[in-house]
Amino acid sequence: MVERFFPINSPNLHDNSMMLLTGPPSSGKTSLLFQFAFNSVVNSDDKSVVFICSRRKLGTKPPFLSQGIDPSSHIFDRIQMKYVDDEEGINKFFAAFHMHDTFPVLVIIDDLGEFFDERNCQQRYRSPRGRELAIARTLALCCNAINHANDTGSCMLLFSDTHHGDTPRLLHIYKRWVNSIFTIKGDGLGSFVLKNNDNLTGSCGLEMVRTKSAKYSIALQYLVLEEIYENEEQKYHL
Repeated sequence: MVERFFPINSPNLHDNSMMLLTGPPSSGKTSLLFQFAFNSVVNSDDKSVVFICSRRKLGTKPPFLSQGIDPSSHIFDRIQMKYVDDEEGINKFFAAFHMHDTFPVLVIIDDLGEFFDERNCQQRYRSPRGRELAIARTLALCCNAINHANDTGSCMLLFSDTHHGDTPRLLHIYKRWVNSIFTIKGDGLGSFVLKNNDNLTGSCGLEMVRTKSAKYSIALQYLVLEEIYENEEQKYHL
């Protein structure tokens, strides 16, 4: 599904209702989210996308579009921007989700972790793990809302997070809720690699892990896809 983050023809699949995009700072996550939103609208007649983000962040770091996409296109009219300041804004949106007459085909949350202030969360929950508890509460609310929407149609949630090491700090929490995780890593030469893992379990404890990756860069204020390739690895499990 890495193709859906770039301007190429790909099927509009709904196998994964909740997805995570995670990568280091300044790796083009917001740009990838916008391209995913654009593709979702193009491939869905009369459907909309809700893009939840910080107005301040979007104003200082606007997304880059792929070459060939007109920023004045009417397609963007169906991407509804929802600006929130903290996690309560996200919670209120999803708490009222069941009241919608029609549901968007996709909801995006840009940089979910940035909406949770560690000190405030610790004070609210009276726990050093307050931020983790707050994020888990929000993800549970999101999951219930998306499942409700999927009872009558197709709706997905895609959210991003920023990690500063090799893996997200809260990966153990995210893995409980998400169906698919996309990871971004720099290649050391100015480009980035976006990877999605699909596990295929075979016989005799042999697990074939198929990874599909996209190499891209941000050049001249454009999101530029360089190549898409596929690898297979073998892993043994007890």
